[in-house]
Amino acid sequence: MKLAVSPKSGFRLPISLPCTSPSNLKWVSGFSSRTPQIFDNPTDHLTTFFNSMRNQNHNYNPTSTEDPSDHELSLVSALKCCSSLMAVFQGQQLHCLILKTGFHSNLFIQNSLINMYAKCGQMRDAKIIFDSCDQLDIVSCNIMIAGYVKSGRLDDARQLFDVMPKKGCVAYTTMIMGFSQNDRWSEGIEVFKDMRLAGVTLNEVTMASVISSYLHIGGIWHGRVLHALTTKIGLEVCVLVSTNLLHMYCVYSSLGDARSLFDEMCEKNIVSWNVMLNGYSKAGLVDMARDLFEKIPERDVVSWGTMVDAYVQASRLAEALVLYRAMLLAGLGPNDVMIVDLISACGQLMAISEGQQLHAAIVKTGFDCFDFIQSTIIHFYATCHHIDLACLQFEMASKDHLTSWNAIMAGFIKNGMIEHARGIFNEMPERDVFSWSSMISGYSQSGQATIALELFHEMVAAGIQPNEITMVSVISAIASLGTLKEGIWAHEYIKTNSIPLNDNLSAALIDMYAKCGSISSALELFNHIRYMATSVSPWNSIIGALAMHGHANLSLKIFTDLQGVGIKPNSITFLGVLTACCHAGLVDAGKAYFKSMVSLYKIYPNIKHYGCMVDLLGRAGCLQEAEEMIRSMPMKADVVIWGTLLAACRTHGNVEVGERAANSLTKLDASHGAGRVLLSNLYANAKRWEDAIFVRRSMQGQGMIRLPGYSGVV
Repeated sequence: MKLAVSPKSGFRLPISLPCTSPSNLKWVSGFSSRTPQIFDNPTDHLTTFFNSMRNQNHNYNPTSTEDPSDHELSLVSALKCCSSLMAVFQGQQLHCLILKTGFHSNLFIQNSLINMYAKCGQMRDAKIIFDSCDQLDIVSCNIMIAGYVKSGRLDDARQLFDVMPKKGCVAYTTMIMGFSQNDRWSEGIEVFKDMRLAGVTLNEVTMASVISSYLHIGGIWHGRVLHALTTKIGLEVCVLVSTNLLHMYCVYSSLGDARSLFDEMCEKNIVSWNVMLNGYSKAGLVDMARDLFEKIPERDVVSWGTMVDAYVQASRLAEALVLYRAMLLAGLGPNDVMIVDLISACGQLMAISEGQQLHAAIVKTGFDCFDFIQSTIIHFYATCHHIDLACLQFEMASKDHLTSWNAIMAGFIKNGMIEHARGIFNEMPERDVFSWSSMISGYSQSGQATIALELFHEMVAAGIQPNEITMVSVISAIASLGTLKEGIWAHEYIKTNSIPLNDNLSAALIDMYAKCGSISSALELFNHIRYMATSVSPWNSIIGALAMHGHANLSLKIFTDLQGVGIKPNSITFLGVLTACCHAGLVDAGKAYFKSMVSLYKIYPNIKHYGCMVDLLGRAGCLQEAEEMIRSMPMKADVVIWGTLLAACRTHGNVEVGERAANSLTKLDASHGAGRVLLSNLYANAKRWEDAIFVRRSMQGQGMIRLPGYSGVV
């Protein structure tokens, strides 16, 4: 018989075994129980084991009286090495040897064989040995359950778990970990509850898995209960448990509790520091994050990357780059995540010089070989409107990577070059859902809604399943066309194909129904999803839709409801609210809402908010106040705002303010025909016929025309 270690384990040792028979069998281990050999590398252990067998072939002594336990320990050690090396071929050879030497009835060796096969993913062979056992053994059951969990066969693991005798902490913990790692958190929690009822003692691994499960389906109250339990049973001193609790508090945005726990931890490792640092970073508390960062005893690349990301998310690119250079001086190199983070930030802030320096560093460090790095560079140049450099990078990148094709296509779309984007789309060797979604979005945003819908139907015909991002663009295209029938069909398509109705898609559907004239359908949809919404987008859509349709009081009532659900309004929310006040003539309420933007929510009004206020005051006849607001604006008024005031002056017959508004409008746009018409009508209403005729004749002399209005609703 020849034993050979397969190439999988990195070496090959052909050896001969002595002839074996039941009468003269005596196999002597090369490992003495008195002087055990210690190996740092399992491969060395296995090599020595097989070499010892070869030596025995030359020094075979049938009268040896060496302790048989040496044989057992040597086999167990060798099987353990096979498990750690995933060397199933060598394990099978050992299995053959065990059968020939009669050790297969040894429970210790049986369990080692089951463990070897289970860890090597050979669950069928493991089960054959397990089923051959005379009775269920706790250790055997634990090994099999762990093997099933590792191979993803959780139902088989649960079936064995339910029938095994005397379940202990290991079995319960393995099941809880298996359910937690496979997103079956409720089942893991049920096992945990059974474990508590059975009176089985928890260990730190159990608690860490339980905390992880509750993190996904529980709330801050459950987290505090778990914290109390860990304190009660004395596990809060374990760094694994305390770090998981820390992570839980950070995820729940309970940073006060997180910091209290962090300060009380008797032992902190680098993971603990990084978790607390990440909590501050995600909450936007950059200065607190930096203060903690400075106190970390030994920073790793995750620490630096988290702090860099905190600055990037706060649009503080200069500080992020300073920190990046400090990291390099500290002898640490960046990872791919940090590189993508920084160059993406350069694109968002149009920092072309800094981005090009990072591009040079990417080439020097060899990160440009990664497809996602290549696509990030293309996206950076396109975002900075250097589409020529984006094209150059695309030509240098590997054409085998779909992400590069998608990036250059999206770059053309971002720069308004929709036909170039379509050319890339047509040339792509393959297309994924992102490719189709980007092209549909490009057509929708460029006012070519009909082509966007045609492309969507081509996508479906090609067998590509749209996602929620695709459907947002499709719904937006339908809204711009105002075709309610098409909108109802698209909504049904979303339901039929189980496309997740996230907040952005819900907001798009509400907006579509409103623009297609069916405000009742918009309100019905909002009432269906309002308690599932996690962002302000659906609320903004319904507030704006109701205001647009003249349901001002209902719009403001929903805004009041929004204030009670804990979702913070944004600038778009207040556009809808102020529009509602305009339509209902609620001047005092509008002023109060406008002031609350800064005083309550720290939202500084932009020119659109001022435009709403000018419209509100103008409709109410408060023309002097409206003019004063325009003069006091922190930004320069545009033609829309002066035009709004001029229209209000015409409505209320205020020639004095109207003339000033018309003069300001002419300074901004001398060819603004609509403003001249309004001024002429203002003079006519005041019976100042000569002035009215003069304005009309000056329009004719300059060749001005007033564009007629039209409706896009079918």
